[in-house]
Amino acid sequence: MTSTETSAAAQADRRRWFALAIVMTAAFMDLVDVTIVNIAIPSIQEEAGASFSQIQWITAGYALAFAAGLITGGRLGDIHGRKRLFLVGIGGFTLASALCGFAANPEMLVAARILQGGMAAMMVPQVLSIVHATFPAHERGKVFGLFGAIVGLGAVSGPLLGALLTEWDLFGLAWRPIFLINLPVGIAGLILGSRFITESKAPRALKLDLVGVALVTLGLLMLLYPLTRGRELGWPLWGYVSMAGALVVFGALVVYERRKGARDGSPLVELSLFRVKSFAAGIAVQTVFGVALGVFFLVWTLYMQVGLGWTPLRAGLTGVPFSIAVSTAAGLSVQKLVPRFGRGVLQAGALVMAAGVLIYIWEAHRYGLSIASWQMALPLVVMGVGMGLIVAPLTDAVLSEVPREHSGSASGLINTVQQMGNALGLGLVSVVFFGEIGDRLTAQQVGPAFVHAFQHALGWVAALMAGIFLLMFALPRRPAQHVEGGADAPAAQVKEPEPVP
Repeated sequence: MTSTETSAAAQADRRRWFALAIVMTAAFMDLVDVTIVNIAIPSIQEEAGASFSQIQWITAGYALAFAAGLITGGRLGDIHGRKRLFLVGIGGFTLASALCGFAANPEMLVAARILQGGMAAMMVPQVLSIVHATFPAHERGKVFGLFGAIVGLGAVSGPLLGALLTEWDLFGLAWRPIFLINLPVGIAGLILGSRFITESKAPRALKLDLVGVALVTLGLLMLLYPLTRGRELGWPLWGYVSMAGALVVFGALVVYERRKGARDGSPLVELSLFRVKSFAAGIAVQTVFGVALGVFFLVWTLYMQVGLGWTPLRAGLTGVPFSIAVSTAAGLSVQKLVPRFGRGVLQAGALVMAAGVLIYIWEAHRYGLSIASWQMALPLVVMGVGMGLIVAPLTDAVLSEVPREHSGSASGLINTVQQMGNALGLGLVSVVFFGEIGDRLTAQQVGPAFVHAFQHALGWVAALMAGIFLLMFALPRRPAQHVEGGADAPAAQVKEPEPVP
């Protein structure tokens, strides 16, 4: 090899590692943005005057837009170029972050968060696709390991960063810096990404299914909006009609997807996948798990900061043992336990997490308003271990019996339904948490009311974990290893770890 060729190879090698750093930073930014908001919710409510339903939409709106756009975002990248869609996504995400940071009222903040979720749906699917197009198969294991570490760091650091930024009240901006911090990172990613990321497209990309996206979004809105507003409005008749109508819309989605699949082979949802028992059960597990997490993380934040009156920093530090337990157990689960014990590890995770929730309910009742952070460590560690045993190996278990040619769409559907479950869980907070709190509370009544509502909501979470345990019996005893399928095979199986607020 000549000196010129060596120099060119070194430059290409440098470019791809720069590209990796850029897309990983974007993934880190997205995950931090999900986890950073939860800890600042009480501050947003107090400073911006947001109602309880608006608080739910600040989080649920992001999850809904993200879920609705994930599969379409991935297909747009395949058709028009992953680099192009990544740059559109990170640019739009940065703009939406600015709109969130400068929101004049809660309504504007909710709208900006929905836009932010939609832009994340354009950006995030391109991350792993760009990695696949940039690195040869023999290097991907190392790259995906690094990716997992970065995402894990984002999950742990998000709540603490949010707590610090809120507590510091930089320039008198209160909660706004949690969004504005994305601006320099996003601008740098946009500039450097346009220079160092290499463009790539799929050799044969599926067509878009915008009608499918519209039906999914409409159905979820018809279900979620009455759930979040119903309590405040006295549960009007139109709310029940809307929720019943959502079932009709989802029925229409199934009919349309079946026809579209027969016509051009590119439906949003590949219905034939649901004939695979383990996949159908796994989708149910992912959905219910998303609901449980959506309920828990929001009510946990409100319980600590509004009910107990803790500062954002104290609440953020209290959650550190949970995050560490999730990360540690996730690593052990994939590397040591699942290869030896198979499905039993996931089922044990569901039971352990349920046990942690029950311990938390007992402690919240036993200690009331005088509960200390160190007393929460036991239930949080137990819950974290249970969650870690589930989140890392679950995707492989769900995909293990899916035909190779459908693994890409199956993986996209798994990510989508978990986000949809999360949005549904956030909507259900109105029923399982706020429904237990009176409308006109005195200052002395707020604490006890929130403690009681927290215990009630956690009872629902424990019941959901028991349901997950039963659903897991339909998963394969030992997930099969996907080895065939060529260089692109691993792409479908890589999934971002679940955010840990």
